[in-house]
Amino acid sequence: MGAGKTSVGRELAKLTGRKFVDTDDLAEKEEKMTVSRIFAEKGEDYFRGLEYEMCKKAANLNGAVISTGGGAMTYERNVKAVKQGAKVVFIDTSFDVICQRVGSASTRPLFKNRENAKKLFDERREKYLNAADFVVNGNRSVKKIALEIAELVK
Repeated sequence: MGAGKTSVGRELAKLTGRKFVDTDDLAEKEEKMTVSRIFAEKGEDYFRGLEYEMCKKAANLNGAVISTGGGAMTYERNVKAVKQGAKVVFIDTSFDVICQRVGSASTRPLFKNRENAKKLFDERREKYLNAADFVVNGNRSVKKIALEIAELVK
């Protein structure tokens, strides 16, 4: 959350002429409701199963730029699914930069409590590093990050 997955993904797709796909968007289209509503009405377990299916679906889209939800790459089955058809790039962004980007957190419930957000960040970072084929510095502009990724995945 706030690392730049969507912004960088869209920029990368534009730079490379590829299709951009967000697994959360796929889930919302599939269920005809927002991710937050899926969580509220059907629960996290249901969402995580749906997320897994969307990761498999996205990985089968040849040559697409895929952005996953913040928690997706913390699940080994999702990592394996995505790696069937894609390379995983971790946008390694510092917590301070993420906080600047997220701002007041009004639309980011997990950031209402910064202490809990930092704990989640710390818990997930090692999993992201383990899942990654490539790691890029996320503390830079969207354009610079996208250009670096374009070079890495040629």
